[in-house]
Amino acid sequence: MVLGSMAPRRRWLLLGLTALAAVALIAAGAVVITRLTGDSKPGGTPVAGSPTPSPVGTPTPSPSGPPPGADITGPLNLLLVGVDTRVSVPGWEPHADAVLVLHVPKGLGQAYLFSLPRDLLVDIPAFPKAGYKGGKTKLTHAMSFGSRVPGKPKQPSTAQGYELLRSTVSGYTGLRIDAGAVLTFNGFDRLVNALGGVDIYVDQRVESLHRRPDGKYRESAPGGYTGPQQVYEKGTQHLNGWQALDYARQRYITGGDYARQRHQQQLIRAMTRKILDEGLAKQPERVDQVVSALGDTLVYVGGRRIVDIAYALSGLPENRFTLVGLPGSGVGKGSAYQGEQLSAEGRKFLTELRAGRADAYLAAHPSLVVKN
Repeated sequence: MVLGSMAPRRRWLLLGLTALAAVALIAAGAVVITRLTGDSKPGGTPVAGSPTPSPVGTPTPSPSGPPPGADITGPLNLLLVGVDTRVSVPGWEPHADAVLVLHVPKGLGQAYLFSLPRDLLVDIPAFPKAGYKGGKTKLTHAMSFGSRVPGKPKQPSTAQGYELLRSTVSGYTGLRIDAGAVLTFNGFDRLVNALGGVDIYVDQRVESLHRRPDGKYRESAPGGYTGPQQVYEKGTQHLNGWQALDYARQRYITGGDYARQRHQQQLIRAMTRKILDEGLAKQPERVDQVVSALGDTLVYVGGRRIVDIAYALSGLPENRFTLVGLPGSGVGKGSAYQGEQLSAEGRKFLTELRAGRADAYLAAHPSLVVKN
């Protein structure tokens, strides 16, 4: 199921509402999923291999029938993916840089959002459509391997890559993936600015690898970058668009990619709170203002319409939206590094989640709950 062609203004409004719905899917679809990571500069074009959008249908409930998503009772699992911005390079195969799973148990009264490391070692199943025979490698490669279109080496399909990534994530977690979104957010900084910035508790001092204090990019130099660095000090900070994106993409910090995953989730929650506090979903003019920042963003959706899912989860309270950080460690070191693996504690969370015992498990392992 993908989004499709209609009058440009209406089409982008629906695309924007879909993007706003895709992360938390609360407040009647007014929550944001963003492409938060990647080490290249913004400004690329939409994802190569993008399908032609198709109508998602009106989100307005029919007076003669049930509201959208009335038949959705859970459990529900959504796969949310941010892709490498270098998809603007002709023939560049998309890599999954941010992989998040939103699990909503039966009854739709609780939600758990967790990240999987991009370098997680997983079994990627065979995918004949792309000519891939299967193998054990990093999770990020599932999308790139799946995106390959036989006979069209310069025309990878992100939508097709998502299919293999979805199967891989489902196989690893044991969760059926009901719907998902894949997006690149070249206009992410404009989106945050349209919200008036966000308030985030910075949980550790973070020095930016990429940005100067004035927001300009640092100069490239042999082995990295040179020049003054933007620094995010520990404590509550109000971040504008470029600062929010920059903060959430840093991984060469204490905690590495696991800290970056945590910061991504904290940023998602900060945006969620901002939208809820403003009552954005009830202000069409503000929704229109915010989604105008999404014009260069394409969204892919699988399964049920995001509009249906958003309405089904519109009553989910924000304090029942739990961020979970799954700990892990590297497999091999130096030139022998193979990827990441979740700890026994992290893997056990997935088992308890499937069994409907996530709350009890998190109560016994409070360090897994992402704070602030």
